[in-house]
Amino acid sequence: MIYNYNNTPIYYTITGTGKPLVLLHGLMESSTMWIDTTAHFKNTHQIIAIDLPGFGQSGNIAAIHSMDLMAGIVAEILKREQITSAAIIGHSMGGYVGLAFAENFPDMIHALVLLHSTTTADSEERKINRNRAAEIVQRNKNAYISNAMSNLFTQKAREQLPSAIQKAKDEALTFSAEGIAAAHLGMRDRKDRASVLANFSKKKLIIAGVDDLILPLSEVQHVSEITNTPLVTIDSGHMSWVENKVEMLKYMHFVD
Repeated sequence: MIYNYNNTPIYYTITGTGKPLVLLHGLMESSTMWIDTTAHFKNTHQIIAIDLPGFGQSGNIAAIHSMDLMAGIVAEILKREQITSAAIIGHSMGGYVGLAFAENFPDMIHALVLLHSTTTADSEERKINRNRAAEIVQRNKNAYISNAMSNLFTQKAREQLPSAIQKAKDEALTFSAEGIAAAHLGMRDRKDRASVLANFSKKKLIIAGVDDLILPLSEVQHVSEITNTPLVTIDSGHMSWVENKVEMLKYMHFVD
């Protein structure tokens, strides 16, 4: 389905019946990452999987796609579908959007799962790297994606799952450089939302990979402690939807 936000197409799918569940992908991903998740939950949940701006079949809205902008789009889609409250699972960047949604639309969310994501804002060094990435992807998108996507996976996954990783790279190559850059800059500018998660009184969970090189387990453990949020770990890196789907899906039933 297409929702036109400020004359820009935003693509999403609705599958199944039951309790509303919103799935939000990460950087250089799209709603296609949730195909197995959708199949798993479709008999018990109404699943809304959204292509965030600049990814999948959704267009670009601005030079910077902030987390608040994307959260607002999620809210508009839910209102369009007459969904008053939903659980949200967000992978990486999608988790940042989920946190922004929880802050801006607290009455529209009843559960939040951060999948390989965090409340922490970018460090100054990380902000510099975001700026650099936004510049590089617009100069040489193919080289950037090849390198960046490989770094998201563990060495074990690169050796054992080359075809799945190549499929993810191939899809990422279809996204515009402008969209990838806008997401990087939006993540650069996001604020720390530890207080948002700490004050979130409904169901909440963090799922972390023990071998995540993008988001070290020690950082996630700290976030779990200061926000009083349950934490579960799985045998994967940053991309459990490729590396360990079975265990990932098991813990996602937290939203039931």
